[in-house]
Amino acid sequence: MPNKKFIVPVIIAALFAAVFLPVVFTGYFELKQAQTEFAAKNYVRAAESYKQAVRLLPWRDDLWEKAGIAAALNNNPAQAIDYFGRASTLTEEGWTRLGSSYLFLDDSDSAIIALKQGLQFYDLSALYSLLAFAYRNQNNFQAERVALENQLRLDAKGGDVYTYYRLGLLLTVLEPEQALTNLMLASSLDPQFDPAVQTLRAALNLSATQPDASQQMVTIGRALGLVQEWDLSIAAFEKAITLDEKNAEAWAWLGEAKQQKGQDGSAELDRAVALDQTSVVVRALRGLYWNRQEKYPQMLAEYLLAAESEPTNPAWQAGIGDAYTRRGDLVAALKAYQHATELAPNESTYWRLLAVFCAENGVRLDDVGLPAAQKAVDLAPDDPFALDALGWVYLSSGRYANAEQILLDVVERFPEHLPAHIYLAMTYLAQGNRAAAFDKLTYVQSTDPDGADGEMAKQLLKQYFP
Repeated sequence: MPNKKFIVPVIIAALFAAVFLPVVFTGYFELKQAQTEFAAKNYVRAAESYKQAVRLLPWRDDLWEKAGIAAALNNNPAQAIDYFGRASTLTEEGWTRLGSSYLFLDDSDSAIIALKQGLQFYDLSALYSLLAFAYRNQNNFQAERVALENQLRLDAKGGDVYTYYRLGLLLTVLEPEQALTNLMLASSLDPQFDPAVQTLRAALNLSATQPDASQQMVTIGRALGLVQEWDLSIAAFEKAITLDEKNAEAWAWLGEAKQQKGQDGSAELDRAVALDQTSVVVRALRGLYWNRQEKYPQMLAEYLLAAESEPTNPAWQAGIGDAYTRRGDLVAALKAYQHATELAPNESTYWRLLAVFCAENGVRLDDVGLPAAQKAVDLAPDDPFALDALGWVYLSSGRYANAEQILLDVVERFPEHLPAHIYLAMTYLAQGNRAAAFDKLTYVQSTDPDGADGEMAKQLLKQYFP
């Protein structure tokens, strides 16, 4: 008779094997399936299979990270975060994907916490890059600067061009004397940054000659606005106000920058005019504000006050002309635009504005609009804005062949100048060439889907090709 004390363990082992081994086999089957799906980029199935595998193979805690990576690659950040949170440890890729997932959900606070945790284990360029982006979302520019500097320290190839450019932008506000090194390096590595870098370079050089520290930051802030870096522009103007809280121009420019970011900005503009009622800069920026609010009498009043302070400045006359136009007083508007050309007879811009006014409103096209457009082109023969203004006047006055000739030349020489494509499309419509007009309008819409030119093309397509 078999020994009873040996039979019981054997039975238990058999029962354990009968229950446990199928689970293990199923777990490894799910793991293999997950690996196959992941390799095939079927990330939804891969994440699910990894999740099933780790539940069947609980000692394979690393599979939670793999499930998280698959979910992240499937653009399912919430699921990825859940899976990463179940893993006891993460690899470099895991921390990177976790930070990216939080950023995908616009949760910069959580992203920063996760990325800082990852950096305790891995001194990694990618983590600093994401950390810089998270700080940028919070307008924490000093922290972003530190993250970018660490990114460049670790990048084996010396850093991507944009990192140098972004660091240079930050330094224009934080440490202006150090900004040019990174900006010029970015410009030398990629010519697309050169226009913005040259704008910033000129502003930095100008600010260095200004004795007033507050005004130096105003100069830099304006340049940052010109290159569409309005968050940093706001920081520069706020720094200018910190240096001199009575700097009216700094307050006015801060109001303008806030408007550019979708904020109101009126409180800052009111503070500016309270500090200096005679500043033409303050008046001009308030004029822009009232224009956006479609309060044209107030807009006109601001430009009239600016012109009273600077009667020989043609810009104020052009602003007055615009305000009168929006109020519907075309006679007064024409007089203001003509006055601007009298004040600056050798500047193409004001002749072009006069021509455009005539073309837009059908006012004195032959005796004022056309000569003004031709004068603008004579003064600036390579300016696409002057050239398409001439084309527009030809179109408005019914000279379709002339308009087509001019505008074809503009789109050939300056293919990225989209207004000329729109005017050419309108010329084709006037000539009955609907197919050519349709091609031009669809080109503009596809090239600039989110911009003003794209929106104009969209409206024309809707109107003429419903």
